[in-house]
Amino acid sequence: MANPIVGIFRVKELRERILFTVGMLIVFRIGAVFPIPGINVRELSRYFYDQVNSGNPIVDYLDFFAGGAFSNFSVFMLGIMPYISMSIIMQLLLIVFPSLKKISQEDGGRKKIQQWQRYGTVLVCLVQSYAVTQYARAISRSVENLLNIGIVPFTLIAMLTVTTGTMFLMWIGEQITKRGIGNGISLLIFAGIVARLPNAVYELVQMMKKGDINPVFVIIVFLMFVAVITLVVFEQQGQRKIPVNYAKRVVGRKMYGAQNTYIPFKINPSGVIPVIFASSILTFPLQIAQTVGGNLPWLAKVATLLSPREPLYNILYVLLIIFFAYFYTQVSLNPIEIAKQIRENGGSIPGIRTERIEEYLTKILNRIVLPGSLYLALIAVIPTFIQWAFKFPTSISYLMGGTSLLILVGVDLDTMSQIEGLLKMHHHEGLVKHGRLRGRNL
Repeated sequence: MANPIVGIFRVKELRERILFTVGMLIVFRIGAVFPIPGINVRELSRYFYDQVNSGNPIVDYLDFFAGGAFSNFSVFMLGIMPYISMSIIMQLLLIVFPSLKKISQEDGGRKKIQQWQRYGTVLVCLVQSYAVTQYARAISRSVENLLNIGIVPFTLIAMLTVTTGTMFLMWIGEQITKRGIGNGISLLIFAGIVARLPNAVYELVQMMKKGDINPVFVIIVFLMFVAVITLVVFEQQGQRKIPVNYAKRVVGRKMYGAQNTYIPFKINPSGVIPVIFASSILTFPLQIAQTVGGNLPWLAKVATLLSPREPLYNILYVLLIIFFAYFYTQVSLNPIEIAKQIRENGGSIPGIRTERIEEYLTKILNRIVLPGSLYLALIAVIPTFIQWAFKFPTSISYLMGGTSLLILVGVDLDTMSQIEGLLKMHHHEGLVKHGRLRGRNL
């Protein structure tokens, strides 16, 4: 009876939320294997099997974020990345255009911004789905009988099908967030990564049997895998506590005594959001360049330069992670708003003048975010190091380090923290001792 796993299913609300989430994730994985109408599945599988064996890093990279749906040419082959890309664009527009920010702060303004974001997602999907049809056309030139129908009908059907699939995934993510457990969009990416783990482990074992990979290198990488997970958990849970003192105040006929509390500033306030945002920004031009590059030589050159193994890609990746770490922290933890709330409630920070609270909080956040973002960037480029140092295949190195570990650990901590909160609310013991598990802002 004291088992927390048993306690999860004893709480009706939590049990229903978990089962709903699992059901939606099953629907997502089923849709990832349904191909677009007009595709010869047998010839497509043969082509991508040859691509994997020849080590095409771009195909592996696009397939990684789509949970294997890209190589299947499934209805979910774009994944949820178009929605994330549009979310980034909308956040930037809110900062650049004050009128949009003013609309978002009005009554019902947030729903209006979300509606515009959905319309923008449709446009992004149409552009990327057209690029996919061009990629299929390029493949059909080297593979006979890949398309069972003409290129024009296939283009229209593929654009409609893939766009609908991404919008359906967006709806699934919103429903999981609302009626399930955890952050829906992040869980979809999480499920796609987890679904590829068994195949990656099997491929690694087969390569060890053939002698293509030294078992000593596998042990070293596995130890790195465990060490990085430990460091990610430590970094995600670390925080800086800013003490705040509140003076006595009178509300009605009651006098409330002074309170001493603190503001928890995490070492990495934005969690895995910078990594997901940076990956999404780089995936969009990479996919366009890869799919249309066969017809335009300069785009083919761009696709080569943006390959995950190239130095340019990794430099841009690190810079974007640092940028989005600062950007998302300023959006979610605005020092001006925090200082305003402290002053309005009669609070003060010991040793800091009231009018200099914003400056103090900004300085603390900048000092925290910089090492946190550098740490994220360091972990994100681990797959490139594994490929270069140990000659691991791209599909395996992506799953055993870097971005995948950050997403897996971050989403797992966020989901566990929500389960912990619901268990506490129903007077059950949590998943961990002493309640030390802290949630994240995804």
